[in-house]
Amino acid sequence: MKKSTSGLSRRQFLTGSALTAGAVAALGITGCAPQATSDTAPKAGDDSLATTGEASDGVRTHAAQLNPQQALPAVQNTTCPSLFSEWNMGSMTLPNRIVKSAAGYIGVTSQGITGDLHMDHYAKLGAGGASVVYCDDFAELYDHFRAIADVGKFVDWTDDDLKAFAENIKAGGAKAGYQLATMGLMYSGFEPDPTAIFQSSDCMDMTAQEIQDLIADTINAAATLQRCGFDCVEINAAGENTGQTFMSRNRNKRDDDYGPQSYESRTRFVCEIVRGIKEKCGKDFPVQVLINGIEENDKAIGDSALFTTVEENIEMCKLIEAAGADSLHVRIGPCGQHVAEFAGDLYFTGTGIEGTTGYGTQFDFTRHWQGMLKADQSGLGVMVPVAAAIKKALSIPVGAVTYMDPARDPEYFESLIANGDLDFILMNRPLSVDYEYIHKLEDGRLDEIRPCTRCMHCHWDADDEGNLTFSCRTNAAHPFRFVTGQLEGGYDPEAAASAKNVMVVGAGPAGLEAARVAAERGHNVTLYEKKGAVGGLLEFAHNVKGQHENLDVLRNYFARQMEINNVEVVTGQEVTADFIKEQNPDAVILAVGGKRDTLGLTETAGTSIVGIDDFMMADIAEDVIVAGSNAQAIDTAMYLLAQGKHVQVVTPSPEVAIGSGHSFWVKTFTQPNMKALGVRFWPEAEIVSVGDGVVTVKNSAGLEHEIPCGTIVEALDCLPNTELANGLSMDVIPVGDCAAPRNIGDAICTGNAAARLI
Repeated sequence: MKKSTSGLSRRQFLTGSALTAGAVAALGITGCAPQATSDTAPKAGDDSLATTGEASDGVRTHAAQLNPQQALPAVQNTTCPSLFSEWNMGSMTLPNRIVKSAAGYIGVTSQGITGDLHMDHYAKLGAGGASVVYCDDFAELYDHFRAIADVGKFVDWTDDDLKAFAENIKAGGAKAGYQLATMGLMYSGFEPDPTAIFQSSDCMDMTAQEIQDLIADTINAAATLQRCGFDCVEINAAGENTGQTFMSRNRNKRDDDYGPQSYESRTRFVCEIVRGIKEKCGKDFPVQVLINGIEENDKAIGDSALFTTVEENIEMCKLIEAAGADSLHVRIGPCGQHVAEFAGDLYFTGTGIEGTTGYGTQFDFTRHWQGMLKADQSGLGVMVPVAAAIKKALSIPVGAVTYMDPARDPEYFESLIANGDLDFILMNRPLSVDYEYIHKLEDGRLDEIRPCTRCMHCHWDADDEGNLTFSCRTNAAHPFRFVTGQLEGGYDPEAAASAKNVMVVGAGPAGLEAARVAAERGHNVTLYEKKGAVGGLLEFAHNVKGQHENLDVLRNYFARQMEINNVEVVTGQEVTADFIKEQNPDAVILAVGGKRDTLGLTETAGTSIVGIDDFMMADIAEDVIVAGSNAQAIDTAMYLLAQGKHVQVVTPSPEVAIGSGHSFWVKTFTQPNMKALGVRFWPEAEIVSVGDGVVTVKNSAGLEHEIPCGTIVEALDCLPNTELANGLSMDVIPVGDCAAPRNIGDAICTGNAAARLI
């Protein structure tokens, strides 16, 4: 890699870039390219972005003091041999301790996700190294309770389709598992209440006959799956599923044999299913049960008298084991935010508001959840202590889920298995981000693993217009990208027909992804970056957002990919139209970033105006207005709030656009807490004048308000930057902010798409 003496500035902020060419012309992105230069170019694997000591150093608000966070330790040993040791789940001997949990694209079939895309995705997971790949409950298998139209099941799948699906998983070396999730939304027989999505899964809605019908249907579904080649099933008795409503005294008010009067009656529904499957399918057909390991009231924080404790669960799990269950899968159990049941790391999203419930309140992790969550490293292994406590009382294998990401701390995960805290771990998002994750982990190639950044764009996301969207921020090859035409081809891009000399200008996420894919396809790629390091705004973004989103890891991953794929990286090179003509490449991809917009206001002696690229280096007053509504603006506001500043956000955009570029779930878990801590949002408003220590804001009603303000941070949406493209007579493909600003996920997608066009 060629280097200059200039380097990556700390005055940089990332949310991504975009492409407009061919099938991806409609894609847009938020975030601008960095403007300043400093430091020395880091190499792949450089840990210069890593923080040390407490992640909350310098953060003064009560929020950070409530749940202080520690930085992850530097990796000393890149291998974890105990994770790759054999174990037994009932009659099955499995080669390693990593299980792919049941989650996928159920719910998006109405958005155009086809059976083929679904099957191909699971085939890649099956070849990825997991010992068992559980799939979500995607097929119509129940006789009495048929799926509601457009909920998400493939209602026309036959036994032959299921056989092909199982064979695809098993062809890659994994065992094929299927989760039977009795979630009431899927069924018409319970007459679901449209005002409460999961109301119909509540045991209180069920007659005695419906209980027996559902038990029988679940047993018969397991027999169908066994006949179609699946190796095991999982009974989902957690979250909003019917089994959980029997087990939790908070929801079960029945007065019959399935009521909350005893542990036996609370577990009777689940135990009868387990025993029935064993009787019908044979004792050697493994059955795993998924439970809420611990419950807490997130909607009315602290009001948890009837919520299930770990001690109660231990007693119920003993009964489930006695019924014949072969393994136990433990996850977290809030009553309100369903998404947090499998993505509990959302509690740690947002700088300085760790413990956010999504309802404007915060957990105290030393008190709530019985003080048993591992809550000091942004949610890594958050459920391990709970699962470990349950494991001590059982003889069957026990595993935990929720941000189980061994690449982040392999020594910790090695110790979990070696010391007997867990028998196996369950993963989902990281395995879809990088299908080769487990193979790379086993080889110790941690810097080659594409990281999950926990952005939650992958789960029931929505754009600013409220349209349902799904995507992966760092892995562009997501089914929804193909369905919408943002990406063409298959999960793996085809090799180029002939090698071309490809010039990529700009080494932010869009340019790096374009260079990676073009080189993988066989092209000769040279990547030019005017600063001294690759990554664009990733370092700055990491410093603003903290460790939660793994953006430092993403930067290092890209740097390593440039080395692996023999991309020639030239830093410190200003690229002009004349320079491009001199180099005479066969193809050019421009990822030069957008232009920062400005308010056009003049600062005064009492009120400074600072650009977002410079605010971390500037003297910021106690009273701050952040001008803008995109993800960068909100991240900046959170950062300043965590520094003890009094923050208000002013934007001409409507309220629904506040946080544009963040996923729906990040907005849900951050903005209520920001408001609770005093941040005032002014949508459809404008700053009309700047006084001496005050700013006049016109609100959506047309009234002017004088607000104390010592600093305005300009965090406006970027503008397209077409100057270089317009100066070229040759065909170029603009990607990133220079085309249409939006967010980092779309930036990476457009870079990928551009490289596929050459």
